[in-house]
Amino acid sequence: MTIIALRRPSYVHSNNVCLANIAVLMCTYNGEAFLAEQLNSVEQQSHEHWSLIVSDDGSRDATPEILQAYADRWGNDRLKVVSGPGTGFVANFLSLTCRTDISADYFAWCDQDDIWNQDKLQVATHWLQTIPAHIPALYCGRTELISDIGATLGFSPLFSLPPHFSNALVQSIAGGNTMVFNSAARDLIVEAGSKIEVPSHDWWIYQLVTGAGGVVHYDAEPKMLYRQHDENLIGSNSSWAARLVRLKMIFQGRFYEWNNQNICALEAMEHCLREEHRATLKCFKNARSQTLFRRVSGFQSAGLYRQTVLGNLGLILAILLKKI
Repeated sequence: MTIIALRRPSYVHSNNVCLANIAVLMCTYNGEAFLAEQLNSVEQQSHEHWSLIVSDDGSRDATPEILQAYADRWGNDRLKVVSGPGTGFVANFLSLTCRTDISADYFAWCDQDDIWNQDKLQVATHWLQTIPAHIPALYCGRTELISDIGATLGFSPLFSLPPHFSNALVQSIAGGNTMVFNSAARDLIVEAGSKIEVPSHDWWIYQLVTGAGGVVHYDAEPKMLYRQHDENLIGSNSSWAARLVRLKMIFQGRFYEWNNQNICALEAMEHCLREEHRATLKCFKNARSQTLFRRVSGFQSAGLYRQTVLGNLGLILAILLKKI
């Protein structure tokens, strides 16, 4: 793998949103089919102060050659390619985010197969600039869904309830491919470490930021095209087929296993959580092992909720069946 030096100047703590530097963090693995379209959409961003750092997890197709071609065209100040840990997409994103040689005002996670709207980084940065730098802040949002050939398929679910730790414990409201966050949010990820075992990097940052008393903004207007195809590791939860798959996961105990991982990870970061969220986490953990009546009562006390009626019905079912 060719390593390209990243020399782009940083404007950390800039008060001018136009000058704020964004580190775009992309993870790749055998992404030759759609990678060029995504790279083109990053290149066309109206916010110009960005650098792209790609962590490739051992691609065996033409992905390295495509990245090298763009590096040759863009120059060394735009693109750096590093080797990923080779243990899956979650570890790849977390290890890339925790790299000490990356410095920026804001950080944007980027998948290899989507297409960004031209104003994606600009809109996210304008919102992030309104939040004091010491407060963890996370921008995320809805997506427009497209097929593998670029045909419009619809939109991801529209969520209207406020982001909150009591929601984050039982639901991830947005994909990591929509997320842009500030240095204070990144510091939480770095402190937790790249080796921490969690189901998903996007769910993890939602829990961390809300748990620490940070701010999350869910943008109802899509700023990217989210490609749905057979190689997607995690697809949008927008179709009935996808919802049935997730219901099956509940019965199989997958949701229960994921919550075990999240609870252990959050307990390791308990010192960063606000007092009321530490109490909610404790209530959530204890209720999971109780008898039916105490389990229901405990979850009510924790104030858990999902973003939709169907989602809450699924949550109730998981509670009743002790699959949460």
